Amino acid sequence: MFTLKTERNKDYEMNSVSDVWKSVIDIMGTKLTQTALSTWFDDCQAVDLLDERLVIYTPTPFKRDIIENRFSSMLSDALMDIFSCRFDIMILAGDELDTYMQHTPSAPSGGHDGDNFTFDRFVVGSSNKFAHAAAMAVAAEETKNFNPLFIYGESGLGKTHLLYAIRNEIKKKHPDFHIVYVRGDEFTSELINAIQSGKNVEFREKYRKADLFLMDDIQFIAGKTSTQEEFFHTFNSLYEANKQIVFTSDRPPNEITLLTDRLKTRFESGLLADIQPPDFETRMAIIKNKALEFKITLPDDVMTYIANNLTSNVRQIEGAVKKIMAVHDLIGDDINVTSVSKIIKDMFKENAESVPTADLIIDETAKYFSLTTEELKSQRRSRNIAMSRQTAMYLIRKLTNLSFKDIGNYFDGRDHTTVMTSVQKIEDLIKKDRKFNQTIKDITANINAQK
Repeated sequence: MFTLKTERNKDYEMNSVSDVWKSVIDIMGTKLTQTALSTWFDDCQAVDLLDERLVIYTPTPFKRDIIENRFSSMLSDALMDIFSCRFDIMILAGDELDTYMQHTPSAPSGGHDGDNFTFDRFVVGSSNKFAHAAAMAVAAEETKNFNPLFIYGESGLGKTHLLYAIRNEIKKKHPDFHIVYVRGDEFTSELINAIQSGKNVEFREKYRKADLFLMDDIQFIAGKTSTQEEFFHTFNSLYEANKQIVFTSDRPPNEITLLTDRLKTRFESGLLADIQPPDFETRMAIIKNKALEFKITLPDDVMTYIANNLTSNVRQIEGAVKKIMAVHDLIGDDINVTSVSKIIKDMFKENAESVPTADLIIDETAKYFSLTTEELKSQRRSRNIAMSRQTAMYLIRKLTNLSFKDIGNYFDGRDHTTVMTSVQKIEDLIKKDRKFNQTIKDITANINAQK
């Protein structure tokens, strides 16, 4: 039976190929139906992640051809979403896996050679200079005063890139270090599984014995009582042992409303570093950097046009350069402001019309209230589940164009009057309850961070 390379090491590192593949599938799940995702990817395995190439395996050549033709660009986009750089996709089928494994040496710990996602590939500007400098200082072990380092900013600005850069720099200097990376929602899932399977000791050993602890999207632990209690003790254990801790979040600690005060205090005791959307000069530098990486020549006026019109985040800019390259390679159009403006216009339309799926809203609402999606959609009427279900219905109505009848179909076929009543209840509660109003804002922020 095939074993992933990273499983040979039994090491808990942030860029193990299995961790990356899970993140890729999570992103794909926001764009595909569950049926499509299961049909084409349930029996896929991540094989390798090396030299900016993801290698996956699917049992049949038929599935390989479908994935290549229909989903390869989506897979590449998901990897760019995670790492802010371009990856090639290699898909193996049938006996090709055995051949690949025989001719490929075991990857270094973590499935990576460590040359990717480094500080020198991070484009620095006024909007991220402080966060970059703080991350560099942590990686260089120049100070123990930046503990924890808390990097915050909107999605797509490079927070995860800096986590990887810290990890890779420290791993080079200390190859024997036990480095732990986890997302906030994954920490909760692992804790639940540990409790259910009676493996609390192993769970605590994994996290509390880390030499470097990295948590991405820590805002996802907010509102989860048991998770925050366990994390509080994990944090204290690491901090007292003088181990470096780094967090990222989409907002500063004082704006994570359901985070306990004692955790807010500890997070704020270290160094807070924010990342803002890139300014014009930084956007120009990113465009030039990506043009070199993709081996495409962009005239100055084209780069200026992109920098002036795509301003929200790094991923959007990288996506524009990639799309220009694809159009040029496939169609052969000249690269000028006129041709590029059509591509950029399409991206504007995509962004303007980008709305979360009902499934994504249900998933994020369930996570927030520590429920499964099945519980939230079920006929169960306990107070917590009923309130969570009504919240999800309200958010779908608010954030999408679905009708009351369409929304009801996502919840075991409830009729439109039930959905209307649920939405009205939540609207009334928002007006009366300031704390619940903030809950709606937090869930909405989590949904937007996953789009």
